[in-house]
Amino acid sequence: MLTSRRSFLALGLPITLGACASTSPSRSDEALVEGAVADEWETAPAGSHGIPSSVMDAVLEQGSATPGLTSLVVIRHGVLIGERYYRGASAPQLLPVRSVTKSIASMVVGLAVERGSIRSVHEPLSRLLPEALARVPDSPLANLTLEQILQGRTGLPHSIDATPVIESPDPVALALGMRPVQAASSGWTYNDAAVGLLSPILARAEGQDLAAIAARDLFRPLGIQRYAWRRDRQGRPLSYGGLALRSRDLAKIVWTMAEGGLWRGRPIVPRAWVDRSTTRQGPVTWQFPPITNSGYGYLWFTGQTSGRPIAYGLGYGGQFALFAPGLRLAITTTAAPPLLAADIPQQMSGITALMARLVAAAA
Repeated sequence: MLTSRRSFLALGLPITLGACASTSPSRSDEALVEGAVADEWETAPAGSHGIPSSVMDAVLEQGSATPGLTSLVVIRHGVLIGERYYRGASAPQLLPVRSVTKSIASMVVGLAVERGSIRSVHEPLSRLLPEALARVPDSPLANLTLEQILQGRTGLPHSIDATPVIESPDPVALALGMRPVQAASSGWTYNDAAVGLLSPILARAEGQDLAAIAARDLFRPLGIQRYAWRRDRQGRPLSYGGLALRSRDLAKIVWTMAEGGLWRGRPIVPRAWVDRSTTRQGPVTWQFPPITNSGYGYLWFTGQTSGRPIAYGLGYGGQFALFAPGLRLAITTTAAPPLLAADIPQQMSGITALMARLVAAAA
């Protein structure tokens, strides 16, 4: 059970809660996770976990000069070894993770598949959302599968401005009415409306909405006690963006992925789903130097930096939930979007450079 507390807009930062685009602000209530018991990180100096303290200190200090950055949290071997907040942000604050929400929604889908409430990732929309499709009888997406949505292989055009989806009175009908521009099998595209279908798919399959499922199956077991989640005009939590968490709590989620779905040795997400989510299904058209060879799994990006394989959730302006599985290293960042979209590449490269330096330093 979730308890509404107050408007997220009162939490301090002048931020929006959209996906990988700047969108007009709207109300998003903070919620408490019933039954969640706080589970805080053990802390230790970076040098005691294989990253020289001089490197960590330099990276944290450089963060203050990195445009947009609001938080940086570093986990090694299950221990918090670095943490800093910038531009008025603070550890207790719920900070938007924007399109990292997609990666978290993927984890929830994996749990539904494991339970059997969703029979398979190969299920088409005609079985997953039959009532919605009945209202859009000529939809070209009836045979689109859940896996194709997770892989970004919908054939729909690139769309990183979530405003039309957020402002739509019926975002499900909006998505189902979209026309593909290429065959779904021909390559990756980034489309918020398509990923937005995960929310009604999960609600129909589970009998609860996405936020309630995530609170029950992810947040409570991880000791995450508070979150905020933006909803569409029909009251559904967004599955393509809109989630806000403490940075330390976002680190719990990415550390669970780094550990193959385990938290404190307890299974949270199926190992097979973690592996499928972070296995490169194909290349993406975006690159984020010094991250190279970027690809896509199930709403998780893949790539390399400093010669090490990584996987990461990504949000507009520099929200990262990144892990290097071979190093037992996880890094999260949050950032405020720049005023000008043209400034995004510089902001992203500054943040990725900080993370790459930590990956390179990890012994």
